[in-house]
Amino acid sequence: MADFLDFSNYGYRIESELGANRTGGRITYLATDLDLNCKVVIKQFQFVRRGASWSEYDSIKQEIQVLRDLRNPGIPRYLNSFQTANGFCIVQEYKAATPLSSTRSFDPEELRVIATKLLEILVYLQNRIPPIIHRDLKPDNVLVDEHLNVFLVDFGFARVGDGEVGVSSVVKGTLGFMPPEQLFNRQLTEASDLYGLGMTLICLLTHTKPDDIGSLVDISYKVKFKHLTPKLNFHWVKWLEKLSEPRLNDRFANAKEALKAMPTSPIHPPEVNLSVASLMVQADRLNQQLSCKVEITNVVPEITLKGTWEVQEHTQDGQTLEQRHNWIAITPAQFEGNQITCHIHVNTSRLMAGMLYNRTLLLHTNAFPTTYAIPLEVRTAELPVHTTRMSLYPLLLQFAWVILVVRLVLWTSIPGITETSLVGAISIGLLVGTIVGLQGAAWTLQGASTTAGSRLTSLAAIGLCVPTLIIAWHFLDSLLGAWEAVLSGLVPGLFGGWMIGLGIGLTAEKLLTYNLPKSETRALVLLSSTLAASLVIGFSTNFNQGFVVLAIVLLILALASMLIHAPLNYVKRVADYRRLEGDRIRP
Repeated sequence: MADFLDFSNYGYRIESELGANRTGGRITYLATDLDLNCKVVIKQFQFVRRGASWSEYDSIKQEIQVLRDLRNPGIPRYLNSFQTANGFCIVQEYKAATPLSSTRSFDPEELRVIATKLLEILVYLQNRIPPIIHRDLKPDNVLVDEHLNVFLVDFGFARVGDGEVGVSSVVKGTLGFMPPEQLFNRQLTEASDLYGLGMTLICLLTHTKPDDIGSLVDISYKVKFKHLTPKLNFHWVKWLEKLSEPRLNDRFANAKEALKAMPTSPIHPPEVNLSVASLMVQADRLNQQLSCKVEITNVVPEITLKGTWEVQEHTQDGQTLEQRHNWIAITPAQFEGNQITCHIHVNTSRLMAGMLYNRTLLLHTNAFPTTYAIPLEVRTAELPVHTTRMSLYPLLLQFAWVILVVRLVLWTSIPGITETSLVGAISIGLLVGTIVGLQGAAWTLQGASTTAGSRLTSLAAIGLCVPTLIIAWHFLDSLLGAWEAVLSGLVPGLFGGWMIGLGIGLTAEKLLTYNLPKSETRALVLLSSTLAASLVIGFSTNFNQGFVVLAIVLLILALASMLIHAPLNYVKRVADYRRLEGDRIRP
């Protein structure tokens, strides 16, 4: 057993040495109170030691004066004092705690607790009349036990009341933790101890040793520590900077104000990693229940991630919470953990068919930033209304083809002929040849297994028989003596009819691939082909034949009504279906 001083005459037995400043003649012991059989702390001031001074007796008397009346669980109680042959001793309550300057480390939540309890101790000191200024708040003078109870010790430099320190006074405190006003013997206020508190917390957060704290202070006494704590919450950085401001007026006015301004967010906030930046779901059928998921990971394990989901308000989703959330649900809606899978459920039975819905999911967390926005895109199933998507290119191609063939046939059969009887005879030949050519094209198409096109071409040939008979009856007298003219028109008619018939059949087959009804397909092809032939005949006669002009007008009206019928009908059916949807949510 070590050779300790014998304090048994004073009622104490030394157990061990807790700390010593032998140059200054101060030693702290752990002792046992022999009367009460409990542990106490004895701080001995050895004035007879070399380097010590009896002038320090004034500071001991001041510490006793301060401690005697303090009753706070965060301040070890003053118990006794006695004078020895070589000094003076103060006896205080023993706390099984270690100073913050020891090698023990704390997680972010523990640091928050330490900061809070230290501020509460300072609030107690500053609420006294007059207030007490500790003047030496540093890691060595803050003790923390295993249950995170915090104790402020060493009131040897404490000052009762504020005011200016005399110019001749000795500066008391620890470099690096003294505010500039204390360092330069200026007026001290309740904000003075906040500087030491801020520097103490910065030491803990940056893992800086108290002796090295000066390396964080620049020439203007500003503390630079953000580079050592890149993940420190922005709000905590600002709060610590305000605690440790070198200018007194830039600090919090007192501990109560600093405690009130302490950030509620974590010191080291969680870092949220989302598995997706946006979400998209698509329905294949009406009233389908859709779902997708979001993986949420917190990469800062020191603190648990907490989150709450919310669907951002939208003008179409209703006014009440029940209305807004009756088609989007998120499970779990609230969570705690560092690895969470959240499922987003979408009920499309409340939505309109064939629509695109864009909404935003809001994830509120204790991370920074506190809110994350995730766009959600919902595409509902197609309208249950049949629509025909037809391309007009085959019809336009057929139209141009008939114009070309008819123009070529007319140019080769009746170039420059003006005699009415000859024109009539040649026209009869052309029509008869065209009928035969159309039927020949029908047989050609049938051989190529294009049944629909073959039938339509035969129908065109049959339909042409009627105007042919009418024209033949009109020119019957001139036909008896113009058989050569009839035969001269027959050959070009055969060629033209065959070519036009092939175009009609192939166009019909192409249009049928767009799922057009057969009757509609036949009408469109025959009307466009007849209109094309009529336009060529009209231009050839300078539109001086009234029946040709009338035919062209009627054909245009019929074809136009056919072309706009399908989209108008579709629009009507869509409108009818929308009325059936009633009060469903709009995009």
